[in-house]
Amino acid sequence: MKHALALSLSLKLLLSACLAGNSLAAAPAPALKSGVFSPPRAAPEIALRGTDGSQFSLAKYRRKVVVLEFGYTACADVCPVSLAMLAQAKKQLGADGARLQVVFVTVDPARDSPAHLKRYMGAFDPSFIGITGTAAEMAAVQKAYGITVTKKMVEGAGGAYTMHHSSYLYFIDRQGMLRALMPFGRPAAEVVHDVKLLLKQ
Repeated sequence: MKHALALSLSLKLLLSACLAGNSLAAAPAPALKSGVFSPPRAAPEIALRGTDGSQFSLAKYRRKVVVLEFGYTACADVCPVSLAMLAQAKKQLGADGARLQVVFVTVDPARDSPAHLKRYMGAFDPSFIGITGTAAEMAAVQKAYGITVTKKMVEGAGGAYTMHHSSYLYFIDRQGMLRALMPFGRPAAEVVHDVKLLLKQ
Protein backbone atom coordinates (compact mmCIF):
# COMPACT_ATOMS: atom_id res chain seq x y z
CA MET A 1 0.00 0.00 0.00
CA LYS A 2 2.84 2.37 0.92
CA HIS A 3 4.55 1.62 -2.38
CA ALA A 4 1.33 2.37 -4.29
CA LEU A 5 0.92 5.72 -2.50
CA ALA A 6 4.54 6.64 -3.15
CA LEU A 7 4.17 5.75 -6.83
CA SER A 8 0.96 7.79 -7.07
CA LEU A 9 2.64 10.78 -5.44
CA SER A 10 5.64 10.50 -7.77
CA LEU A 11 3.36 10.41 -10.81
CA LYS A 12 1.48 13.49 -9.59
CA LEU A 13 4.75 15.39 -9.05
CA LEU A 14 6.01 14.37 -12.49
CA LEU A 15 2.72 15.45 -14.09
CA SER A 16 2.87 18.80 -12.27
CA ALA A 17 6.44 19.36 -13.45
CA CYS A 18 5.48 18.55 -17.05
CA LEU A 19 2.53 20.91 -16.93
CA ALA A 20 4.70 23.65 -15.47
CA GLY A 21 7.29 23.08 -18.19
CA ASN A 22 4.61 23.29 -20.87
CA SER A 23 3.32 26.49 -19.32
CA LEU A 24 6.76 28.03 -19.42
CA ALA A 25 7.33 26.91 -22.99
CA ALA A 26 4.03 28.43 -24.05
CA ALA A 27 4.79 31.82 -22.49
CA PRO A 28 5.24 34.38 -25.28
CA ALA A 29 8.73 35.77 -25.82
CA PRO A 30 9.19 39.51 -25.21
CA ALA A 31 8.29 41.43 -28.36
CA LEU A 32 10.20 44.21 -30.06
CA LYS A 33 8.70 47.69 -29.73
CA SER A 34 9.46 48.42 -33.38
CA GLY A 35 7.66 47.08 -36.41
CA VAL A 36 9.29 43.77 -37.28
CA PHE A 37 10.50 42.32 -40.56
CA SER A 38 8.69 39.00 -40.83
CA PRO A 39 10.53 36.97 -41.78
CA PRO A 40 13.87 38.71 -41.12
CA ARG A 41 15.98 39.20 -44.23
CA ALA A 42 19.59 39.99 -44.92
CA ALA A 43 20.36 43.70 -44.65
CA PRO A 44 21.57 45.09 -48.00
CA GLU A 45 25.31 45.60 -47.78
CA ILE A 46 26.68 49.13 -47.59
CA ALA A 47 30.30 49.47 -48.68
CA LEU A 48 31.11 53.18 -48.91
CA ARG A 49 33.32 55.82 -47.34
CA GLY A 50 32.88 56.14 -43.61
CA THR A 51 33.77 58.89 -41.19
CA ASP A 52 35.91 56.44 -39.22
CA GLY A 53 38.55 56.85 -41.94
CA SER A 54 38.12 53.44 -43.53
CA GLN A 55 35.95 51.76 -46.12
CA PHE A 56 32.73 51.06 -44.28
CA SER A 57 31.05 47.67 -44.49
CA LEU A 58 28.08 46.33 -42.51
CA ALA A 59 29.81 42.96 -42.41
CA LYS A 60 32.41 44.44 -40.00
CA TYR A 61 29.72 44.76 -37.31
CA ARG A 62 28.33 41.23 -37.18
CA ARG A 63 28.83 41.01 -33.39
CA LYS A 64 26.92 44.23 -32.76
CA VAL A 65 23.39 45.48 -33.22
CA VAL A 66 23.46 48.17 -35.91
CA VAL A 67 20.90 50.98 -36.08
CA LEU A 68 20.78 52.79 -39.41
CA GLU A 69 19.42 56.30 -39.74
CA PHE A 70 19.04 58.05 -43.09
CA GLY A 71 19.29 61.84 -43.01
CA TYR A 72 21.48 64.87 -43.64
CA THR A 73 23.44 67.33 -41.55
CA ALA A 74 21.52 70.44 -42.67
CA CYS A 75 18.26 68.92 -41.38
CA ALA A 76 16.76 71.33 -38.86
CA ASP A 77 14.33 69.24 -36.85
CA VAL A 78 14.14 65.47 -37.51
CA CYS A 79 17.70 64.15 -37.90
CA PRO A 80 19.30 65.89 -34.89
CA VAL A 81 16.40 64.83 -32.68
CA SER A 82 16.83 61.17 -33.71
CA LEU A 83 20.60 61.26 -33.24
CA ALA A 84 20.29 62.88 -29.82
CA MET A 85 17.76 60.20 -28.84
CA LEU A 86 20.12 57.45 -30.04
CA ALA A 87 22.98 58.96 -28.05
CA GLN A 88 20.73 58.93 -24.99
CA ALA A 89 19.76 55.30 -25.66
CA LYS A 90 23.41 54.27 -25.90
CA LYS A 91 24.11 55.83 -22.50
CA GLN A 92 21.08 54.08 -21.00
CA LEU A 93 22.40 50.74 -22.28
CA GLY A 94 25.40 51.05 -19.96
CA ALA A 95 28.02 48.41 -20.76
CA ASP A 96 25.84 47.08 -23.61
CA GLY A 97 26.22 50.45 -25.33
CA ALA A 98 29.58 49.24 -26.69
CA ARG A 99 27.66 46.55 -28.59
CA LEU A 100 25.46 49.08 -30.40
CA GLN A 101 26.67 50.76 -33.60
CA VAL A 102 24.75 53.77 -34.90
CA VAL A 103 25.28 54.50 -38.60
CA PHE A 104 24.03 57.74 -40.17
CA VAL A 105 23.62 57.43 -43.96
CA THR A 106 23.45 60.78 -45.69
CA VAL A 107 20.78 61.57 -48.27
CA ASP A 108 22.66 64.78 -49.19
CA PRO A 109 26.11 63.71 -50.44
CA ALA A 110 26.66 67.04 -52.21
CA ARG A 111 27.00 68.81 -48.86
CA ASP A 112 27.86 65.95 -46.50
CA SER A 113 31.54 65.21 -47.05
CA PRO A 114 33.27 62.63 -44.81
CA ALA A 115 35.01 65.41 -42.84
CA HIS A 116 31.78 67.37 -42.35
CA LEU A 117 29.89 64.24 -41.34
CA LYS A 118 32.58 63.33 -38.82
CA ARG A 119 32.33 66.70 -37.09
CA TYR A 120 28.54 66.48 -37.08
CA MET A 121 28.42 62.95 -35.68
CA GLY A 122 30.98 63.79 -33.01
CA ALA A 123 28.57 66.31 -31.53
CA PHE A 124 26.25 63.43 -30.62
CA ASP A 125 28.60 60.52 -29.89
CA PRO A 126 32.16 59.94 -31.15
CA SER A 127 31.37 56.28 -31.85
CA PHE A 128 28.60 57.11 -34.34
CA ILE A 129 29.68 56.60 -37.95
CA GLY A 130 28.53 58.66 -40.92
CA ILE A 131 28.37 57.27 -44.46
CA THR A 132 28.57 59.17 -47.74
CA GLY A 133 29.45 58.60 -51.39
CA THR A 134 28.54 59.80 -54.85
CA ALA A 135 24.95 60.73 -55.67
CA ALA A 136 24.58 57.47 -57.62
CA GLU A 137 26.01 55.37 -54.78
CA MET A 138 23.71 56.94 -52.21
CA ALA A 139 20.70 56.56 -54.50
CA ALA A 140 21.46 52.83 -54.77
CA VAL A 141 21.58 52.47 -50.96
CA GLN A 142 18.32 54.41 -50.61
CA LYS A 143 16.63 52.14 -53.13
CA ALA A 144 17.91 49.01 -51.37
CA TYR A 145 16.36 50.17 -48.09
CA GLY A 146 13.18 51.64 -49.55
CA ILE A 147 14.07 55.23 -48.62
CA THR A 148 12.35 58.00 -50.57
CA VAL A 149 14.15 61.33 -50.96
CA THR A 150 12.90 64.56 -52.55
CA LYS A 151 14.98 67.69 -52.98
CA LYS A 152 13.00 70.89 -52.29
CA MET A 153 14.35 74.28 -53.28
CA VAL A 154 13.79 77.07 -50.75
CA GLU A 155 12.11 79.94 -52.57
CA GLY A 156 14.08 83.17 -52.50
CA ALA A 157 16.99 81.62 -50.61
CA GLY A 158 19.64 81.76 -53.33
CA GLY A 159 19.83 78.06 -54.19
CA ALA A 160 19.30 76.72 -50.70
CA TYR A 161 17.38 73.47 -50.46
CA THR A 162 16.03 70.89 -48.06
CA MET A 163 15.86 67.11 -48.43
CA HIS A 164 12.53 65.49 -47.59
CA HIS A 165 13.13 61.83 -46.78
CA SER A 166 11.80 58.75 -45.00
CA SER A 167 12.58 58.95 -41.28
CA TYR A 168 12.91 55.39 -39.99
CA LEU A 169 15.49 53.63 -37.87
CA TYR A 170 16.53 50.22 -39.21
CA PHE A 171 17.62 47.60 -36.65
CA ILE A 172 20.11 45.02 -37.93
CA ASP A 173 20.91 42.10 -35.64
CA ARG A 174 24.28 40.50 -34.89
CA GLN A 175 23.85 38.08 -37.79
CA GLY A 176 23.35 40.91 -40.30
CA MET A 177 19.58 40.45 -40.60
CA LEU A 178 17.04 43.26 -40.84
CA ARG A 179 14.85 42.78 -37.79
CA ALA A 180 12.89 45.96 -37.07
CA LEU A 181 11.84 49.37 -38.33
CA MET A 182 11.15 52.20 -35.89
CA PRO A 183 9.37 55.41 -36.96
CA PHE A 184 10.50 58.89 -35.96
CA GLY A 185 9.54 60.19 -32.55
CA ARG A 186 9.88 57.08 -30.39
CA PRO A 187 11.61 57.43 -26.99
CA ALA A 188 15.11 56.22 -26.15
CA ALA A 189 13.65 53.60 -23.79
CA GLU A 190 12.12 51.74 -26.76
CA VAL A 191 15.46 51.64 -28.57
CA VAL A 192 17.10 50.32 -25.40
CA HIS A 193 14.38 47.65 -25.09
CA ASP A 194 14.82 46.45 -28.68
CA VAL A 195 18.62 46.54 -28.65
CA LYS A 196 18.73 44.47 -25.46
CA LEU A 197 16.41 41.85 -26.96
CA LEU A 198 18.46 41.64 -30.15
CA LEU A 199 21.72 41.35 -28.22
CA LYS A 200 20.36 38.21 -26.53
CA GLN A 201 19.68 36.50 -29.87
